[in-house]
Amino acid sequence: MFAQVECPEFLRPEQLDAYLERGWFRMRQNVFTTNFVHFKNQFYSALWLRIVLEKFSADNGLQKIIKRNASFRTVIQPASITPEKEALYARYKAQLPFEPMASLTQLLFHEARPGNIYTTQEVALYDGEKLIAIGYFDKGYKSAAGIVSVYDPDYKKYSLGKYIIYQKIDYCRKQQMQYFYPGYFVPGYPAFDYKLSIGRPALEFLQLSSQKWVSVDIFSPDNDPYQVMWKKLRALQQLLMPAGLIGKVMKYEFFDAGLFPELKDAALFDFPVMMHFPDQSEDILNPVIVFDVRDGQYHLLQCVPVYAPQSPVHDPDFYSDYIIRQEFDFFATTSEEELAALLLRFFIPGSRQQ
Repeated sequence: MFAQVECPEFLRPEQLDAYLERGWFRMRQNVFTTNFVHFKNQFYSALWLRIVLEKFSADNGLQKIIKRNASFRTVIQPASITPEKEALYARYKAQLPFEPMASLTQLLFHEARPGNIYTTQEVALYDGEKLIAIGYFDKGYKSAAGIVSVYDPDYKKYSLGKYIIYQKIDYCRKQQMQYFYPGYFVPGYPAFDYKLSIGRPALEFLQLSSQKWVSVDIFSPDNDPYQVMWKKLRALQQLLMPAGLIGKVMKYEFFDAGLFPELKDAALFDFPVMMHFPDQSEDILNPVIVFDVRDGQYHLLQCVPVYAPQSPVHDPDFYSDYIIRQEFDFFATTSEEELAALLLRFFIPGSRQQ
């Protein structure tokens, strides 16, 4: 599945390592994965990153940042939340282009589940006695995951976000760990691009099509999973239109509904973009077509409604009538021509083979 969540009651360091290697990450006191995200009604791919620590070295840009911040005091210790840190987080999040969690406490913990299943450390940076930056990371056995780094906006010129990440990486190297996972980057959404400039020669991403970690240098926008899905469905749409069969290529509003713990076992449909035929359902119940980058094939699916949302999105580019679940995979092919021929036999009068 593209979007999943698990809610373990405890987590050993080796288990965290295994989750991180598969492209999972912390979400409060749960662990989740997703391959797609949406901001302001735009959908994007989410590509998970890791730094191979034995290959890591500070480039000239990072060395300048380290030198610039040499006068600041760094404290690395077990994580804690204080009013001072919450106030710093509030100032930081006010200038973000997206809406993060309301507080550090909400970001890291769960009101209904006291305690912390993770081994969480913090990097605190002080200018004299003033806290100017704080970053949190979770330790596994051979890996660590950077959770969040925040800084005082008045110190923006010091590149404290990158400096805090460097401090986390340096700590993990000294602990002889193998990997540091900074989260994901989002092609086409610049707010996450800073992660691509730290330790670039040592940086890998989890390639969705192969499920292998490969150098980030081989990434190309032509292989952006979301864009590939969209373009493939548009190509199929163009083949069908001359015959009068109109399939609508739409963003699926609830592709990440499976990230809600209460829905995690519902096996919900989780493709971010799909084609369906709202006026053509006589022969196949709720036909849905997707392109899956993991196997390089189109799939013709039967899907059924599960929940009706209280507030559907009134946007013709979105499907939001129902949260849906896949029931059957009728047909799969790498060829849009083959799938187009099959669809025309079903839907166009006089073209069906008797």
